[in-house]
Amino acid sequence: MKAKLQEIQKRVNASREEMIQFMLEICEIPSMDSKIGPVGERVQAEMRKLGFDEVRFDKMGNTIGRIGNGKRVIVYDSHIDTVGVGDPAAWQWDPFEGKVENGVLYARGACDEKNSTPGMVYGLAIARDLGLLEGWTAYCFCNMEEECDGIAPNTFVEVDPKVKPDFVVIGEPTKMLTYRGHKGRLEMKVTAKGKSAHAASNHLGDNAIYKLLPVIAGIRDLEPQLGDHDFLGHGKITVSDMHVKTPSINAVPDEAVIYIDRRMTFGETKAQVRAQVEALIPAEYKDTVKLEELFYDEPSYTGFVFPVDKYFPAWALEENHPLVVAGQTARQQIGLPEAKSGKWNFSTNGIYWAGKAGVPSIGFGPGDEETAHTVNDSVSLDDMVKATEFYAILPSLIK
Repeated sequence: MKAKLQEIQKRVNASREEMIQFMLEICEIPSMDSKIGPVGERVQAEMRKLGFDEVRFDKMGNTIGRIGNGKRVIVYDSHIDTVGVGDPAAWQWDPFEGKVENGVLYARGACDEKNSTPGMVYGLAIARDLGLLEGWTAYCFCNMEEECDGIAPNTFVEVDPKVKPDFVVIGEPTKMLTYRGHKGRLEMKVTAKGKSAHAASNHLGDNAIYKLLPVIAGIRDLEPQLGDHDFLGHGKITVSDMHVKTPSINAVPDEAVIYIDRRMTFGETKAQVRAQVEALIPAEYKDTVKLEELFYDEPSYTGFVFPVDKYFPAWALEENHPLVVAGQTARQQIGLPEAKSGKWNFSTNGIYWAGKAGVPSIGFGPGDEETAHTVNDSVSLDDMVKATEFYAILPSLIK
């Protein structure tokens, strides 16, 4: 294994400039709103150059690259869509052209999550060349995630290619640590119905906004009462958006809607979470204020529709799980400093892989999630290249 590791590192170093150029090019291609066709084509070109056995789009428009036909199946999951850029004036550089400063690439998607794509693509090719994928079928799954966590892996298992992996590695940023879980989430909305009237005669109306005020205040004050877990941490709840329907700004609104992001820790059930919000609706408004769970059925850029509810279970592997142990061993083998396994604060495709499908999953990727979705979206290029060693050696360490 020592000789194999030396050869991995030799090959990674030889491919360094190609990987960096690959990374720069995929960051230059906008892939917002899950429109990942063009960036998928660029990723597939690299896979073909490296001799993947199968390279294609799936029905949803995700990129699938496969190496091998072994009985054990591992998936490397890297989402290649990004959030938007927000206010362009807030950026000090072109978010797609980016900039490299002190060895750090700043660009939209540099951290979240094009960070892991070059390492996964090259890592699997290197592992194959060195005989480290014997007995494996390995997929590099470059997908869409930002619009609805978990929908892409859900289609991977249930639609195309209809494969349930034995193990998954998620490339979301982990600061080069092994991550083994995160909180779940339930997305909800509360809709209040009222009666419109001219603002000059507002006594004739029934203001829908006012009916939501006690609900909003209750959500603001609810968090200390939420569940807690020694690894995943405390539950969270946030009013994340609000929409109002009104004939004009000189009228009483007849409808108001708030959207709720509820982060769930272990020990909290969907029914319990719903009941907590239901209890915030005053008794006198029960007929006109309704709580609903959100549902996602938007077509992908290919027109493919895969309806899912927006409930995402919490998940975690134990520290001694064979996949976590393999991840920790891989870190040690490639020379990273010893560190405990950790968890994400945000959500990943792990909510489907591990949370719904029960597939053992870990995370490993360069970058710090705190820069994700910000104008400082960034990744160390040294870490991006170094991660390739982890992805190359990991399959051979899984017991």
